[in-house]
Amino acid sequence: MMQDAMSSLPWWAWAGFFAFIGAMLALDLGVFQREAHEVKMKEALGWCSVWFSLALIFNGLIWWWRGGEAGGQFLAAYLVELCLSVDNVFVFILVFTYFKVPPRYQHRVLFWGILGAVIMRTVFILVGVSVIARFHWILYIFGAFLVYTGIKMALPGKDEVDVDPNHNPAVRLFRRFFPVTDKMHGGRFFIVEGGRRLATPLFIVLIVVETTDLVFALDSLPAVLAITRDGFIALTSNIFAILGLRSLYFALNGVMQIFRYLKIGLAVILTFIGVKMLIEHWVDVSIGASLGVIGGVLATSILMSLLIKERTKP
Repeated sequence: MMQDAMSSLPWWAWAGFFAFIGAMLALDLGVFQREAHEVKMKEALGWCSVWFSLALIFNGLIWWWRGGEAGGQFLAAYLVELCLSVDNVFVFILVFTYFKVPPRYQHRVLFWGILGAVIMRTVFILVGVSVIARFHWILYIFGAFLVYTGIKMALPGKDEVDVDPNHNPAVRLFRRFFPVTDKMHGGRFFIVEGGRRLATPLFIVLIVVETTDLVFALDSLPAVLAITRDGFIALTSNIFAILGLRSLYFALNGVMQIFRYLKIGLAVILTFIGVKMLIEHWVDVSIGASLGVIGGVLATSILMSLLIKERTKP
């Protein structure tokens, strides 16, 4: 099934992309982040610029190689995934605060968490493209799910994210078969005590990060497949957005409350994409129109967040 999704392009295109991603990750962890340290705002913004620039350069290559339609699909899918990443950032803040993870070790957890997310998204997207190619009616289920998610996100209410490891099925299953220490041991995931190999709480944090990303993938997969059925475009746009997620976290940590209207904007975008999916048999919404709506809603929500002052509670 995955082979069908990958057969639209020659093998060297896939090999070249994954080789580039592997080289960038190795450079990140082995050179720039070799010593554990707290990532400051300036460094985070620098890395945000690097990943955003790389994504735009790759977008330009797609545009030149495969035409404006494919280039527009990549850009639209990339922007949507960046919007969805904001929710991931919020959860990362909650997880690290709950477990009291020192700032100098947060990058290590996010690195391996993002690597796991890349693997999961690769499988999900390629399988999803192949399934849609065989069973087109699944698109309508995805569309209805996105409309439901968008409406639910826009409704007023207190969002609650449970990060308690005792309520996480993956953590409970892991603890049943593997012993865990009670305290942190620097940036290590495993230690050896008394001849026994033990996991540290930092590894539990990694499990929580991975399982929450699995949940967020349920929104991401329908959203990106609503924009493009091309496995290469869907996967590469998704991965570029995910790889910039660590830098986005360190850049937005502490100022997330400023972008309070971004969630409403994301709700509008998800609802629009869902409706586009549901009506595509009767109404053809061009990728240019989709880009205009996504970019316009994103820009409006950011401007509203910056210009409209929050009412102070008495």
